[in-house]
Amino acid sequence: MGQRPRASLGRVLDDLGDTLLELVHGDPEHEGDIGGVIIHDPDDEPIYPIGALVLAVGASSDSLATLVRDLGRHQAVGVVVRAPVAVTPEISAAVEESGVALLGLRRGATWTQLNALLRSVLAEGDVGVSEKESLGGIPSGDLFAVANAVAALIDAPVTIEDRSSRVLAFSGRQDEADASRVETVIGRQVPERYTRRLTERGVFRELYRQDLPVVVNPEGMGSGHAMQRVAIAVRAGDEVLGSIWAAMDGELTAERSAAFQDSAKLVALHLLRVRAGADAQRRLQADLVATTLEGASGSRDALARLGLAGKTLTVLAAALRVDEGDRREQALAADWQRLTDAFSVHLSAAVSSAAVARVGSAVYALVPLGGDAEERAVRLANDFCDRVGVGLPMVVAVGPPADNITSLILSRASADRVLHVLRDGRTGRRVARLSDVQTQSLLLELRDLAVARGDRPAGPIACLLEYDESHDSGLIETLKAWLDAFGDVTAAASVLFIHPNTLRYRLRRLADVSGMDLDDPEDRFEAMVQLRILASR
Repeated sequence: MGQRPRASLGRVLDDLGDTLLELVHGDPEHEGDIGGVIIHDPDDEPIYPIGALVLAVGASSDSLATLVRDLGRHQAVGVVVRAPVAVTPEISAAVEESGVALLGLRRGATWTQLNALLRSVLAEGDVGVSEKESLGGIPSGDLFAVANAVAALIDAPVTIEDRSSRVLAFSGRQDEADASRVETVIGRQVPERYTRRLTERGVFRELYRQDLPVVVNPEGMGSGHAMQRVAIAVRAGDEVLGSIWAAMDGELTAERSAAFQDSAKLVALHLLRVRAGADAQRRLQADLVATTLEGASGSRDALARLGLAGKTLTVLAAALRVDEGDRREQALAADWQRLTDAFSVHLSAAVSSAAVARVGSAVYALVPLGGDAEERAVRLANDFCDRVGVGLPMVVAVGPPADNITSLILSRASADRVLHVLRDGRTGRRVARLSDVQTQSLLLELRDLAVARGDRPAGPIACLLEYDESHDSGLIETLKAWLDAFGDVTAAASVLFIHPNTLRYRLRRLADVSGMDLDDPEDRFEAMVQLRILASR
């Protein structure tokens, strides 16, 4: 089998056409590879790479011809709109003039599903791609090609799934299967109602304990599940990597059973290659991002290998907002990986060339955003926190735009300062720039310096701390509330839930104990600094 184009429009239609996409008008054999998947936003025009495949979410038929002509000027290869599409003479002329193919997203499929599937098929984001070796005559790691090869061997549409019943790849001819298979392919996940029935029937237990195919009859599986399934586990030694599922009628003959077993061995090789490749790619990208941000001797070469040379970049830094001391190491590592992956997917949807990697105690992103970069970066970061912040609490710092290595290092340093403030948790912010938290940053730096030198509270504050420890009198708490209220006794008493006369008595008492003159602005300032920096540890 010859190697297919890695990222051509024809490849996309071959792999996704039956289930998700239809060619409405234009030439599917567009020359050149797809340069990225971009979501069109009429209110905030993205940066289009050469060869972009554009998802025109919500595009109207009235503006479609204008959009197609505009995308032609940006050298896009295709645009996807929601089907059905009425091809008017104006739209037809725009497609012919621009060379941009017009595709339709079929009913029942969502834009989110299409975006995820396109990125899987195109393997977007590869860094330092080299010619791949062949496994079984198929380019290594190309699971869609493997799925098509297996389908040809057993003469039935197949899916390749992981241990959690997520669809890793699928073959063509899915339209020959039943409604449940189409639902599975569109959602990239076997519906929970089917996995529950399979578990209750002991199918997974039988599947994972042997090397032979397992036949699953459709009876009792519910509506939409009209065809028999044949499945076999995919193993590497004792480890189960996933499974192959075929929607097929007829008897499982000895020939078909042998084909299943041979296919499982081939799929195992490719799954291992995909896993190894993903790990290697993640490590490589992390090394390149780290080299760039540290300004090492190879930083310019690293930036070029990331495809970001010569671009004005914005540094974003994200981190978990959890008490890492209370988390098990394994759970914490999983959360960091979830943060890295989610951040990468979110930013890549807006700017396909964004480079994201975890470096040290933060996840950094180098994002080319063009004009108004800081404001766009803040919006992207806020959107990210809104989408996943409940299940995965995090904070995101935004550095200033940088157009060379020196300014990129300074941008990273600025983002680190902001992240330090956000992780401290006193601002309540999830996203910030240095201008938003500069005072808090300076106070934290003073606190860190005091910690490093072993400085302790002195003078009146030291007296009050010692007195509180011996008498449990709450004088420090009283002083903090009074200072925070700018000397407003009523407001401070309300915060402490005490009577104003009680607060006045405590103020007189703390003045007697510490010798502090509360009417002296220098004494008040000294108290505020020590309370913020030294007594807050």
